[in-house]
Amino acid sequence: MIWEFKQQLYVSQRRVALNTVADLSNPAVRRQIQDFIAGQEAFPDPDSPEEYAVLFEAVYPSEADRRTYIDAKISGAKPSFGHVALATLMKAGHTKLVWTTNFDPLVADGCAKVFGGTGNLTTVALDAPGIGRETINGERWPAEIKLHGDFRSRRLKNTGDELRQQDATLRDLLVGTCTRSGLVIAGYSGRDESIMNTLEEALEHASPFPSGIFWLHRGEGDPLDRVSSFLSAASEKGVDGGLVRVENFDESLRDLVRLIPDLDTTQLDEFASERSVVSAPPRISGKRGYPVIRLNALEVKSLPTICRRVECNIGGYKEVAEAVSAAGVDVLATRSAKGVLAFGSDSDVRAALANVSITEFDLHEIETRRLRYDSQERGLLKQAISRALAREHGLTIKHHRSVDSLKPADVTDERWAPLKRVVGSLSGSVPAQADLTWQEGVIVRLEWADDKLWLVFEPRTLLEGVTEENRAAATDFSRERSVRRYNRPLNELVSFWGDLLSAEGRELRALNVRTGVNASFTLGTTTAFSNRSRL
Repeated sequence: MIWEFKQQLYVSQRRVALNTVADLSNPAVRRQIQDFIAGQEAFPDPDSPEEYAVLFEAVYPSEADRRTYIDAKISGAKPSFGHVALATLMKAGHTKLVWTTNFDPLVADGCAKVFGGTGNLTTVALDAPGIGRETINGERWPAEIKLHGDFRSRRLKNTGDELRQQDATLRDLLVGTCTRSGLVIAGYSGRDESIMNTLEEALEHASPFPSGIFWLHRGEGDPLDRVSSFLSAASEKGVDGGLVRVENFDESLRDLVRLIPDLDTTQLDEFASERSVVSAPPRISGKRGYPVIRLNALEVKSLPTICRRVECNIGGYKEVAEAVSAAGVDVLATRSAKGVLAFGSDSDVRAALANVSITEFDLHEIETRRLRYDSQERGLLKQAISRALAREHGLTIKHHRSVDSLKPADVTDERWAPLKRVVGSLSGSVPAQADLTWQEGVIVRLEWADDKLWLVFEPRTLLEGVTEENRAAATDFSRERSVRRYNRPLNELVSFWGDLLSAEGRELRALNVRTGVNASFTLGTTTAFSNRSRL
């Protein structure tokens, strides 16, 4: 919708024909439109929290016009596999309450297919927030609460002013439920200040999100800064969950349904079987080769199954990191609802937490299911595998929230000669930017796919000293170094880092300790790749 708004503004203000910018899938068309939008002071930056509301109000200043637009968008919409899967979970009691910012009736339509009607579902909109309180207090499940209104309701929230103040009753209800249960957020960017305020208010309670908070995020890009800050704050309070990167809503629900035993999926299976196949890919003929896409990932063949767990009187992740640093010990640690989780010698772990009243010192099983998402355990393993790679290969680490950047500690070391033959120089300063330096390196993170844990690595030119003033120069420089890395050079680059990081399948140990709990890994020696499907 945001690109449609930009397109309409471009056409109306430039007074050009729509067909000149009709193809919004064309990157050149998008750049043309965005260049125009960027030149207008009235419009916010791309992906800013207020972008949607400002553009919508600019295109349709009248509430009636906005309603007409929404009606037209909703007309003819049908529930997807994800909506029917969600309704299946609601019928089984796994999902009792759905909060939505959407105006459409697709959740109700999904329930109609699964329940055989909408009589079982209670839908609450802005017109009658009191019903929401009665529904929750009376536990009349399943229920759907529309935070921005219903498409049939007069009260719709769309513009900045409308979105800024969430209905007080619904806001209180959302805060209350967030202190009693977990929350899965899907298909929501976190742009609305009112809803983010509500989630942050819930986080201030003593035991928020007792069953965790999981934010499903599409694509490789980062979420909005406010979402990242919110999840970091939740993690520091020991709330389970975090950011979960997904393909899309339908695929996420498909995976979730598969994990629940004894779930009645009769209506869901019927719905899936009715979906028509628009076109089928051509079968590959001949016997020579098959399509392969090489991926920048190595399978984690073995990983730690236990770590140390310490119950003590300490705050969140920040306080744990400060305690470890102050003690001057080599310990990798994080904070979870079950206590401080750590790798290191027992004496070092006790020394780090000596001043925070240790009440229990035990082992903690790292469950495989908790590695499927950005849990505290997966974050701890990310710390550990980065440390192990740095020890093995002479790299320095810079930690970020979900990724780490690694770069050679000594670029003159002979081990980096093959990398130099691929990319040229390995370090230097950006021309005309004396304080902006760069070095070749790699970004690593852990991802779950195909029921396995993978080390995903991205060769990068890493920059130091980036500020708001030199950010454009840094971006241009980084782009110039990478723009010609395609096909053969990129394949050679992936080969170099894949071969190096895998260490020929040797055991990689995070710490140099002989007692306590260490973290050791082995990586596959072949990068992931696509294969010909077996028919």
